[in-house]
Amino acid sequence: MEMRNFPGIRSEVSLLGFGGMRFPTLEDGTIDATAAAVMLERALAAGVNYFDTAYSYHGGKSETFMGSVLTHHPRASYFLADKLPCWLVKTPEDAERIFEEQLGRCGVEYFDFYLAHALDEENYASFEAAHGYEVLARKKAEGKIRHLGFSFHDTPAVLEQILGGHRWDFAQIQLNYLDWTLQDAKKQYEFITSRGLPVVVMEPVRGGALAKLSDKAADILHAAQPEKSPASWAIRYAASLPGVMTVLSGMSDMDQVEDNLATMNIFAPLTGTERAVLQEALAAYLAAGTIPCTGCRYCMDCPAGVDIPRTFAMYNQYKLDGRTNHFLNSYGYMGEMNQPTRCVACGACLPRCPQHIGIPARLAEVAQAVRVLEEKK
Repeated sequence: MEMRNFPGIRSEVSLLGFGGMRFPTLEDGTIDATAAAVMLERALAAGVNYFDTAYSYHGGKSETFMGSVLTHHPRASYFLADKLPCWLVKTPEDAERIFEEQLGRCGVEYFDFYLAHALDEENYASFEAAHGYEVLARKKAEGKIRHLGFSFHDTPAVLEQILGGHRWDFAQIQLNYLDWTLQDAKKQYEFITSRGLPVVVMEPVRGGALAKLSDKAADILHAAQPEKSPASWAIRYAASLPGVMTVLSGMSDMDQVEDNLATMNIFAPLTGTERAVLQEALAAYLAAGTIPCTGCRYCMDCPAGVDIPRTFAMYNQYKLDGRTNHFLNSYGYMGEMNQPTRCVACGACLPRCPQHIGIPARLAEVAQAVRVLEEKK
Protein backbone atom coordinates (compact mmCIF):
# COMPACT_ATOMS: atom_id res chain seq x y z
CA MET A 1 0.00 0.00 0.00
CA GLU A 2 1.33 3.43 -0.97
CA MET A 3 1.87 5.51 2.17
CA ARG A 4 2.30 9.23 2.82
CA ASN A 5 4.12 10.93 5.66
CA PHE A 6 3.41 14.45 6.91
CA PRO A 7 5.01 16.43 9.75
CA GLY A 8 3.15 16.09 13.04
CA ILE A 9 1.36 12.85 12.14
CA ARG A 10 2.48 9.93 14.29
CA SER A 11 2.97 7.46 11.45
CA GLU A 12 2.44 7.01 7.74
CA VAL A 13 -1.07 7.40 6.30
CA SER A 14 -2.30 5.11 3.55
CA LEU A 15 -2.82 6.95 0.28
CA LEU A 16 -6.15 5.13 -0.04
CA GLY A 17 -8.71 6.00 2.62
CA PHE A 18 -11.96 4.11 3.21
CA GLY A 19 -15.02 6.38 3.24
CA GLY A 20 -18.04 5.37 5.28
CA MET A 21 -20.84 7.04 3.30
CA ARG A 22 -21.56 4.36 0.69
CA PHE A 23 -21.44 0.97 2.41
CA PRO A 24 -23.48 -1.80 0.75
CA THR A 25 -27.06 -1.83 1.99
CA LEU A 26 -29.89 -4.30 2.43
CA GLU A 27 -33.32 -3.94 0.83
CA ASP A 28 -34.55 -1.86 3.78
CA GLY A 29 -31.71 0.63 3.28
CA THR A 30 -29.70 -0.37 6.35
CA ILE A 31 -26.01 -1.23 6.15
CA ASP A 32 -25.27 -4.78 5.02
CA ALA A 33 -23.03 -5.35 8.02
CA THR A 34 -21.75 -8.73 6.88
CA ALA A 35 -20.65 -7.59 3.43
CA ALA A 36 -19.33 -4.23 4.64
CA ALA A 37 -17.30 -5.81 7.45
CA VAL A 38 -15.60 -8.15 4.98
CA MET A 39 -14.72 -5.14 2.83
CA LEU A 40 -13.26 -3.22 5.76
CA GLU A 41 -11.22 -6.22 6.90
CA ARG A 42 -9.89 -6.72 3.38
CA ALA A 43 -8.79 -3.09 3.26
CA LEU A 44 -7.15 -3.31 6.68
CA ALA A 45 -5.27 -6.45 5.70
CA ALA A 46 -4.00 -4.70 2.57
CA GLY A 47 -2.58 -1.79 4.55
CA VAL A 48 -5.38 0.79 4.44
CA ASN A 49 -5.26 2.64 7.75
CA TYR A 50 -7.38 5.79 7.22
CA PHE A 51 -11.12 5.40 7.86
CA ASP A 52 -13.60 8.24 7.47
CA THR A 53 -17.13 8.51 8.81
CA ALA A 54 -19.61 11.22 9.82
CA TYR A 55 -22.56 11.86 12.10
CA SER A 56 -25.12 11.78 9.29
CA TYR A 57 -23.81 8.95 7.09
CA HIS A 58 -26.21 6.03 6.61
CA GLY A 59 -28.84 7.73 8.74
CA GLY A 60 -26.47 8.02 11.67
CA LYS A 61 -25.40 4.36 11.62
CA SER A 62 -22.04 4.62 9.83
CA GLU A 63 -20.11 5.66 12.93
CA THR A 64 -21.42 2.80 15.06
CA PHE A 65 -20.83 0.22 12.35
CA MET A 66 -17.33 1.38 11.51
CA GLY A 67 -16.42 1.50 15.18
CA SER A 68 -17.72 -2.04 15.68
CA VAL A 69 -15.29 -3.36 13.05
CA LEU A 70 -12.28 -1.26 13.99
CA THR A 71 -12.57 -2.13 17.67
CA HIS A 72 -11.16 -5.57 16.89
CA HIS A 73 -7.87 -3.96 15.85
CA PRO A 74 -5.26 -2.19 18.00
CA ARG A 75 -6.19 1.48 18.33
CA ALA A 76 -2.76 2.64 17.18
CA SER A 77 -3.02 0.58 13.97
CA TYR A 78 -5.54 2.85 12.24
CA PHE A 79 -6.55 6.48 11.86
CA LEU A 80 -10.22 7.32 12.46
CA ALA A 81 -11.71 10.52 11.04
CA ASP A 82 -15.11 11.89 12.05
CA LYS A 83 -16.95 15.14 11.47
CA LEU A 84 -19.04 17.69 13.35
CA PRO A 85 -22.38 18.35 11.57
CA CYS A 86 -22.13 22.14 11.68
CA TRP A 87 -25.71 22.61 10.42
CA LEU A 88 -26.95 21.04 13.67
CA VAL A 89 -24.74 23.13 15.93
CA LYS A 90 -26.41 26.25 17.29
CA THR A 91 -24.57 26.57 20.61
CA PRO A 92 -21.24 25.48 22.13
CA GLU A 93 -23.23 22.94 24.12
CA ASP A 94 -24.49 21.37 20.88
CA ALA A 95 -20.93 20.90 19.65
CA GLU A 96 -19.87 19.43 22.98
CA ARG A 97 -22.81 17.03 23.13
CA ILE A 98 -22.51 15.80 19.55
CA PHE A 99 -18.76 15.31 19.81
CA GLU A 100 -19.04 13.18 22.94
CA GLU A 101 -21.90 11.23 21.35
CA GLN A 102 -19.67 10.48 18.37
CA LEU A 103 -16.88 9.14 20.58
CA GLY A 104 -19.46 6.82 22.11
CA ARG A 105 -20.85 5.72 18.76
CA CYS A 106 -17.38 4.87 17.47
CA GLY A 107 -16.27 3.30 20.74
CA VAL A 108 -13.04 5.30 20.93
CA GLU A 109 -11.46 7.76 23.34
CA TYR A 110 -10.11 10.09 20.67
CA PHE A 111 -10.31 10.87 16.96
CA ASP A 112 -7.11 10.95 14.94
CA PHE A 113 -8.65 13.40 12.51
CA TYR A 114 -11.73 15.49 13.22
CA LEU A 115 -13.41 17.89 10.83
CA ALA A 116 -15.95 20.67 10.82
CA HIS A 117 -18.23 19.06 8.25
CA ALA A 118 -19.28 20.52 4.89
CA LEU A 119 -18.23 24.09 5.52
CA ASP A 120 -19.59 26.63 3.09
CA GLU A 121 -20.33 30.29 3.71
CA GLU A 122 -23.57 29.56 5.58
CA ASN A 123 -22.31 26.61 7.65
CA TYR A 124 -19.12 28.44 8.53
CA ALA A 125 -21.15 31.39 9.83
CA SER A 126 -23.18 29.01 12.01
CA PHE A 127 -20.00 27.26 13.17
CA GLU A 128 -18.47 30.59 14.15
CA ALA A 129 -21.62 31.87 15.87
CA ALA A 130 -21.76 28.70 17.97
CA HIS A 131 -18.05 29.02 18.88
CA GLY A 132 -17.53 25.62 17.31
CA TYR A 133 -13.83 26.07 16.72
CA GLU A 134 -13.22 26.96 20.35
CA VAL A 135 -15.00 23.79 21.47
CA LEU A 136 -12.97 21.63 19.10
CA ALA A 137 -9.72 23.35 20.01
CA ARG A 138 -10.45 22.51 23.63
CA LYS A 139 -11.10 18.88 22.69
CA LYS A 140 -7.76 18.85 20.91
CA ALA A 141 -6.03 20.25 24.00
CA GLU A 142 -7.67 17.46 26.01
CA GLY A 143 -6.21 14.86 23.64
CA LYS A 144 -9.57 13.84 22.19
CA ILE A 145 -8.65 15.22 18.75
CA ARG A 146 -5.19 14.64 17.32
CA HIS A 147 -5.56 16.68 14.10
CA LEU A 148 -8.25 19.31 13.50
CA GLY A 149 -9.49 20.23 10.03
CA PHE A 150 -12.57 20.81 7.94
CA SER A 151 -14.30 19.55 4.81
CA PHE A 152 -15.34 22.14 2.29
CA HIS A 153 -17.93 22.83 -0.42
CA ASP A 154 -17.86 26.41 -1.71
CA THR A 155 -15.81 28.94 -3.66
CA PRO A 156 -12.07 29.54 -3.33
CA ALA A 157 -12.80 32.95 -1.79
CA VAL A 158 -14.77 31.34 1.06
CA LEU A 159 -12.04 28.74 1.48
CA GLU A 160 -9.43 31.47 1.84
CA GLN A 161 -11.55 33.09 4.56
CA ILE A 162 -11.84 29.81 6.48
CA LEU A 163 -8.15 28.99 6.14
CA GLY A 164 -7.25 32.41 7.51
CA GLY A 165 -9.79 32.35 10.31
CA HIS A 166 -8.24 29.67 12.50
CA ARG A 167 -5.27 27.36 12.87
CA TRP A 168 -6.01 24.15 10.98
CA ASP A 169 -4.00 20.94 10.61
CA PHE A 170 -5.46 19.73 7.30
CA ALA A 171 -8.34 20.31 4.90
CA GLN A 172 -10.62 18.02 2.89
CA ILE A 173 -11.92 19.06 -0.52
CA GLN A 174 -13.77 17.56 -3.45
CA LEU A 175 -11.11 16.96 -6.07
CA ASN A 176 -11.24 15.02 -9.31
CA TYR A 177 -10.40 15.60 -12.95
CA LEU A 178 -13.88 16.99 -13.63
CA ASP A 179 -14.03 19.40 -10.68
CA TRP A 180 -10.44 20.57 -11.19
CA THR A 181 -11.98 23.28 -13.36
CA LEU A 182 -15.76 22.83 -12.91
CA GLN A 183 -15.66 23.70 -9.19
CA ASP A 184 -12.20 25.30 -9.24
CA ALA A 185 -10.67 22.51 -7.17
CA LYS A 186 -7.34 23.59 -8.63
CA LYS A 187 -7.41 26.91 -6.82
CA GLN A 188 -8.71 25.29 -3.63
CA TYR A 189 -5.87 22.77 -3.73
CA GLU A 190 -3.34 25.54 -4.30
CA PHE A 191 -4.68 27.62 -1.39
CA ILE A 192 -4.37 24.67 0.99
CA THR A 193 -0.97 23.40 -0.11
CA SER A 194 0.49 26.92 -0.16
CA ARG A 195 -0.11 26.96 3.60
CA GLY A 196 1.72 23.68 4.02
CA LEU A 197 -1.43 21.78 4.99
CA PRO A 198 -2.03 18.21 3.83
CA VAL A 199 -5.04 17.65 1.57
CA VAL A 200 -7.59 14.90 2.07
CA VAL A 201 -9.43 14.22 -1.18
CA MET A 202 -13.13 13.34 -1.22
CA GLU A 203 -15.22 12.38 -4.24
CA PRO A 204 -12.24 11.40 -6.43
CA VAL A 205 -14.66 9.42 -8.61
CA ARG A 206 -17.45 11.97 -8.09
CA GLY A 207 -19.89 9.62 -6.40
CA GLY A 208 -19.22 6.96 -9.02
CA ALA A 209 -19.93 9.22 -11.99
CA LEU A 210 -16.34 8.99 -13.24
CA ALA A 211 -16.54 5.19 -13.05
CA LYS A 212 -19.57 5.19 -15.38
CA LEU A 213 -18.45 7.30 -18.30
CA SER A 214 -20.11 7.69 -21.65
CA ASP A 215 -19.20 4.95 -24.11
CA LYS A 216 -16.97 7.31 -26.07
CA ALA A 217 -15.09 8.51 -22.99
CA ALA A 218 -14.67 4.97 -21.66
CA ASP A 219 -13.39 3.79 -25.04
CA ILE A 220 -10.69 6.47 -25.00
CA LEU A 221 -9.38 5.28 -21.63
CA HIS A 222 -9.71 1.62 -22.59
CA ALA A 223 -7.69 2.13 -25.76
CA ALA A 224 -4.86 3.66 -23.74
CA GLN A 225 -4.85 1.07 -20.94
CA PRO A 226 -7.25 -1.86 -21.51
CA GLU A 227 -6.51 -3.41 -18.12
CA LYS A 228 -7.36 -0.28 -16.09
CA SER A 229 -10.85 0.74 -14.97
CA PRO A 230 -12.20 4.28 -15.41
CA ALA A 231 -12.27 4.55 -11.60
CA SER A 232 -8.56 3.77 -11.38
CA TRP A 233 -7.79 6.67 -13.71
CA ALA A 234 -9.77 9.00 -11.44
CA ILE A 235 -8.14 7.71 -8.26
CA ARG A 236 -4.66 8.07 -9.76
CA TYR A 237 -5.42 11.61 -10.91
CA ALA A 238 -6.12 12.76 -7.35
CA ALA A 239 -3.39 10.66 -5.75
CA SER A 240 -0.73 11.98 -8.15
CA LEU A 241 -0.93 15.50 -6.76
CA PRO A 242 1.83 16.55 -4.32
CA GLY A 243 0.52 17.35 -0.86
CA VAL A 244 -2.35 14.86 -0.98
CA MET A 245 -2.33 12.81 2.22
CA THR A 246 -5.08 10.35 1.41
CA VAL A 247 -7.73 9.81 -1.26
CA LEU A 248 -11.08 8.75 0.18
CA SER A 249 -13.19 6.24 -1.67
CA GLY A 250 -16.71 5.41 -0.51
CA MET A 251 -16.60 1.78 -1.61
CA SER A 252 -19.89 -0.11 -1.86
CA ASP A 253 -18.82 -3.56 -3.05
CA MET A 254 -15.78 -5.82 -2.99
CA ASP A 255 -15.00 -5.25 -6.66
CA GLN A 256 -14.45 -1.57 -5.89
CA VAL A 257 -12.23 -2.46 -2.95
CA GLU A 258 -10.09 -4.77 -5.06
CA ASP A 259 -9.87 -2.27 -7.91
CA ASN A 260 -8.73 0.50 -5.56
CA LEU A 261 -6.23 -1.78 -3.84
CA ALA A 262 -4.77 -2.77 -7.20
CA THR A 263 -4.38 0.93 -8.02
CA MET A 264 -2.75 1.88 -4.73
CA ASN A 265 -0.70 -1.21 -3.83
CA ILE A 266 1.77 -0.43 -6.60
CA PHE A 267 0.98 3.21 -7.20
CA ALA A 268 2.18 4.96 -10.34
CA PRO A 269 1.53 8.71 -10.74
CA LEU A 270 -0.05 9.79 -14.00
CA THR A 271 2.38 10.55 -16.80
CA GLY A 272 2.05 13.53 -19.10
CA THR A 273 0.75 11.27 -21.86
CA GLU A 274 -1.87 9.78 -19.54
CA ARG A 275 -3.02 13.25 -18.47
CA ALA A 276 -3.59 14.13 -22.12
CA VAL A 277 -5.63 10.95 -22.60
CA LEU A 278 -7.69 11.79 -19.52
CA GLN A 279 -8.43 15.28 -20.83
CA GLU A 280 -9.61 13.78 -24.12
CA ALA A 281 -11.92 11.41 -22.24
CA LEU A 282 -13.19 14.30 -20.10
CA ALA A 283 -14.14 16.29 -23.19
CA ALA A 284 -16.13 13.31 -24.47
CA TYR A 285 -17.82 12.88 -21.08
CA LEU A 286 -18.82 16.54 -20.82
CA ALA A 287 -20.40 16.36 -24.26
CA ALA A 288 -23.01 13.97 -22.83
CA GLY A 289 -24.55 16.78 -20.71
CA THR A 290 -25.09 14.95 -17.42
CA ILE A 291 -26.24 16.58 -14.16
CA PRO A 292 -23.30 16.93 -11.70
CA CYS A 293 -24.98 14.98 -8.87
CA THR A 294 -22.80 12.73 -6.69
CA GLY A 295 -25.70 10.92 -5.01
CA CYS A 296 -24.75 12.12 -1.53
CA ARG A 297 -28.48 12.53 -0.64
CA TYR A 298 -27.86 15.68 1.44
CA CYS A 299 -30.88 17.14 -0.42
CA MET A 300 -33.22 14.53 1.01
CA ASP A 301 -35.90 14.22 2.24
CA CYS A 302 -37.83 16.32 -0.27
CA PRO A 303 -40.99 17.87 1.25
CA ALA A 304 -42.89 17.00 -1.94
CA GLY A 305 -41.62 13.43 -1.98
CA VAL A 306 -39.34 13.61 -5.03
CA ASP A 307 -36.48 11.11 -5.00
CA ILE A 308 -33.95 13.63 -6.27
CA PRO A 309 -30.75 11.51 -6.38
CA ARG A 310 -32.55 8.58 -8.03
CA THR A 311 -34.10 10.88 -10.63
CA PHE A 312 -30.74 12.40 -11.53
CA ALA A 313 -28.99 9.00 -11.57
CA MET A 314 -31.52 7.58 -14.04
CA TYR A 315 -31.36 10.66 -16.24
CA ASN A 316 -27.56 10.69 -16.23
CA GLN A 317 -27.45 7.04 -17.20
CA TYR A 318 -29.76 7.79 -20.11
CA LYS A 319 -27.58 10.70 -21.20
CA LEU A 320 -24.56 8.40 -21.15
CA ASP A 321 -25.97 5.30 -22.85
CA GLY A 322 -28.99 6.61 -24.80
CA ARG A 323 -31.22 3.67 -23.80
CA THR A 324 -34.61 5.35 -24.04
CA ASN A 325 -36.78 2.37 -23.09
CA HIS A 326 -34.62 1.54 -20.08
CA PHE A 327 -34.84 5.14 -18.88
CA LEU A 328 -38.60 5.37 -19.30
CA ASN A 329 -39.16 2.00 -17.61
CA SER A 330 -36.95 2.98 -14.67
CA TYR A 331 -38.78 6.28 -14.42
CA GLY A 332 -42.11 4.47 -14.33
CA TYR A 333 -40.96 2.03 -11.66
CA MET A 334 -40.07 4.95 -9.41
CA GLY A 335 -43.74 5.69 -8.90
CA GLU A 336 -45.66 8.90 -9.43
CA MET A 337 -45.24 10.05 -5.82
CA ASN A 338 -41.44 10.19 -6.20
CA GLN A 339 -41.20 11.56 -9.74
CA PRO A 340 -39.90 15.06 -10.57
CA THR A 341 -43.38 16.22 -11.60
CA ARG A 342 -44.11 16.39 -7.85
CA CYS A 343 -41.58 19.21 -7.43
CA VAL A 344 -43.19 22.49 -6.33
CA ALA A 345 -39.94 24.48 -6.54
CA CYS A 346 -40.02 25.22 -2.80
CA GLY A 347 -36.21 25.43 -2.81
CA ALA A 348 -35.69 23.46 0.41
CA CYS A 349 -33.08 21.34 -1.35
CA LEU A 350 -30.99 24.18 -2.75
CA PRO A 351 -28.91 25.19 0.30
CA ARG A 352 -28.27 21.53 1.13
CA CYS A 353 -26.61 20.61 -2.17
CA PRO A 354 -22.79 20.58 -1.93
CA GLN A 355 -22.61 20.75 -5.73
CA HIS A 356 -24.82 23.87 -5.86
CA ILE A 357 -27.08 22.28 -8.46
CA GLY A 358 -30.19 24.23 -9.44
CA ILE A 359 -32.26 21.23 -8.40
CA PRO A 360 -35.82 22.42 -9.21
CA ALA A 361 -34.76 23.53 -12.69
CA ARG A 362 -32.93 20.27 -13.36
CA LEU A 363 -35.92 18.25 -12.13
CA ALA A 364 -38.07 20.18 -14.58
CA GLU A 365 -35.52 19.31 -17.28
CA VAL A 366 -35.87 15.61 -16.50
CA ALA A 367 -39.67 15.79 -16.47
CA GLN A 368 -39.65 17.57 -19.83
CA ALA A 369 -37.28 14.98 -21.29
CA VAL A 370 -39.65 12.22 -20.21
CA ARG A 371 -42.63 13.98 -21.80
CA VAL A 372 -40.77 14.40 -25.10
CA LEU A 373 -39.61 10.79 -25.15
CA GLU A 374 -43.09 9.51 -24.30
CA GLU A 375 -44.58 11.51 -27.17
CA LYS A 376 -42.10 9.97 -29.59
CA LYS A 377 -43.00 6.39 -28.63
